[in-house]
Parts: sequence; structure tokens; C-alpha cells
Amino acid sequence: MTPEFARPLRLDAIGEREQTIAIAAAAAERAALAKRFGLIAIATLTADFTVRREAAGIMARGHVAAAVTQTCAVTEASLPTTIEDDVAIRFLPADSAAGEEIELGETECDTMFYEGGAIDLGEAAAETMALALDPYPRAPDAEAVLRAAGVLREEEAGPFGALAGLKAKLGKSAD
Repeated sequence: MTPEFARPLRLDAIGEREQTIAIAAAAAERAALAKRFGLIAIATLTADFTVRREAAGIMARGHVAAAVTQTCAVTEASLPTTIEDDVAIRFLPADSAAGEEIELGETECDTMFYEGGAIDLGEAAAETMALALDPYPRAPDAEAVLRAAGVLREEEAGPFGALAGLKAKLGKSAD
């Protein structure tokens, strides 16, 4: 699969000294990414990375910014969303991941694997954007629409909601 927003950086062009790289997705790339991630549109997608070689792989730190339009999970209304996300990614050769689980602590960076002689900063930016999206975006009127449809709020549903309702009924009958 060829990524929609490919920005390969050859490994032999990466040294121990930091280099700064700025990338931006073109209109056709943004349209293809919107389709891939189930978005209405991506108006902008940019990233600034500082890249350098380390003993543990290639390290990229930076910032991803995007302006996207999502669909409300309840009303299907269009929701403009802004993403601003700092990122730290360690790129490792794909063969270093064979049969190995990698667990990250809170202070550790994300890991991406590469094949061949380049890392892909465009795909890193696209995946960072996708991970920052709200998986269930809601329009301001979503709660009212759910109430009108008879959907209970989380605190009203389930066993604790039933107990609260019973308590309310018992309190009224005691009056």
C-alpha cells in the first residue's frame, strides 16, 4: 500500500545532528486521507519535525497541526475540528519488531517501523492526526437529540441508574 501522504526521508540523509523538516499535504493528498479516515474533509495538514539518528533508531520530534471536518456520531452534522499535537516517534527497522511486543510507558515515545532505506514522515503525520481525532464526535445539540429519542444518559442507565430511580420513587412515596 502506498501512503496517500508520502514524505520519505532517506536514512543515509539522517545524521546525529538534528535537521528540521516541514511538510504539508496537498489538496489531493488531504482528500485521499479524508476518505481513508472517514472524515468529511481535511482543510489543512502540516507537520514540523526535528529528526536525528540515535543509538536506538531514528528519532523524530515535532508538531502536527490539522483542520478537519468530522461527522457528529449522533446527528450526522458537520463538525469542524482543529488538531494540534506534539509528537515524539522512534523509527525502527521492521525486522526489529518480529515476534516482539513493545510496551510504552507514559514518558516514552511512539514507535513506527520502516522497511527499506527511508522513513515516512508524511505517514507519521497522518497517523498522528488520526489518533488525535475524537472517535465519537458530538455536536452541541447531540445530548438534546438523544434525550428526545429516549436514550438515557450513562448515569441513568444500568444497575446504578435503576437504583437511583428506585431511590427517587421511594423518596416520593415516603412524602
